[in-house]
Formats: sequence, structure tokens, C-alpha cells
Amino acid sequence: MAGALSPAQLALFRDRGHLTVPGLLTPAECAQLVANIHAWGERFLADLPPAQRAWYVDGGVKARDVLRKLDNPHRHVPSVQALAAHPALVRWVESIIGGGLSVYFSQVFFKPPEGGGPKPAHQDNFYFGPNDREGLVTAWVALDDATVDNGCLFFGEGTNRGPVHAHVAPADEPFNLQLAADVLAAQPMTPAPVPRGGVSFHHGNTFHQSGPNHSAHWRRAIALHYVNAGTRFVQPALPYDETLRLRVS
Repeated sequence: MAGALSPAQLALFRDRGHLTVPGLLTPAECAQLVANIHAWGERFLADLPPAQRAWYVDGGVKARDVLRKLDNPHRHVPSVQALAAHPALVRWVESIIGGGLSVYFSQVFFKPPEGGGPKPAHQDNFYFGPNDREGLVTAWVALDDATVDNGCLFFGEGTNRGPVHAHVAPADEPFNLQLAADVLAAQPMTPAPVPRGGVSFHHGNTFHQSGPNHSAHWRRAIALHYVNAGTRFVQPALPYDETLRLRVS
């Protein structure tokens, strides 16, 4: 059974603002999660009002409607709720931010093949507005191999030690908050591939983005946004429902 993250792993996380740990899930566990989130996605897409399609449907795929994301799978899919409370994952997160953990918000990212669109660079702490910027960490669990070709995450290494910057959004996509071009201009972004079943942790201040999927392979992932016992979203840029918060330790 996996224990806490090692001092060397924690030092790397504190320095770079992100850390990849392989081997959280088996291929069979990944396959079951994929089946469950697609079943949920098909039901969701069938009932999706036209006014919400721009937020949920991937604009990079022209041949058919494919979801780009879904929110709060930890409250809608039992296997994702079980993932959120996975003993090894909980121990690793407690190593980073301490105990009394809850999942405050979660997402499924589908990133379909041959068209799945990019996500611009942003900081989670701008979106969530926590009262403690050190009290939140995102665990991004890869259900497929995440590679440069299919749109893995890129990180601005060391930006976790800097401020939370103001974000901007396109006029026709007010929900698509992102770092301004002048802030990004001097910041290299480093790719961070994650093997299937592995997890990538990142600090709430860390710049991150994902590229488009130019491959013939899916790049599905589940992001679990954990907070410790003393952390709340007090100045969020978008609305989040605290009643969906799930205590896991």
C-alpha cells in the first residue's frame, strides 16, 4: 500500500509547482472509469439545452457533438466518488496540504481525438479564490496516456511561488478565463506527460494549460480539486456550489 509522498517528491513539488506520480490506477480501473464517464456523458449530452452547448461541447470536433468536459463527477458517478477517496491518493494529497480533506470541485476532461481543443493558460487559484492559497491542490488523474501529441498539460515551473494574476476572457466566452498574453510572454511552459493511471498534482498558483489533440487517441482525465480542513472558496471568479463538497479524510 502506498504511503505518503517522499521528502524528495515534496521538495520537487514545492520547487516546480507540480509533480507526476505514476501507478495510481490499473488499466482495468481506468477502463471502468472511462466506461462510466462516457455513459454519464451520453445522458448529459442528450438533455443539454442549446444555450449551454458552447460551454460543454468541444468546438474543435466538427463532425459530431463531443463533450469537452463535465463538472462535478464526484457527485454524479459513484466510481469517481470512490476515486476521490482512494486511500493512496488521499495520503498523497494529505502530504501536500494536510488533513481534513474534501473535494470541493471536480471535472472530467474528454479531449477527443483529432480535434479536441486546447485549454489556455490559467491559475486554479484565480478561478477558485480560496482563503488559503496553500490549502488547495489539484490531482489530475490520467485515464489515457497523456502525451504532447494528444494534449498533455504544460506547466509554468516555479509560478506556484509567485502571485495570482488577473485573468481575461474572450468577449464571446466569458467563462474561458485565462492569463493575459503579456504575463505569459516571459514564462516558458514545460510539457508534463502522464502515463495512463498516473496522477499529476499541481499547486493552485501554478500556470498550466493543455494543447490540442492532434492524435488519433483520446486524452481523458479526471481533475479532483482538494482543499484541507481550513480552506474555502471565498472569492471565486465563477460560481461553485459548496453543498457538493465531499469530505474524504
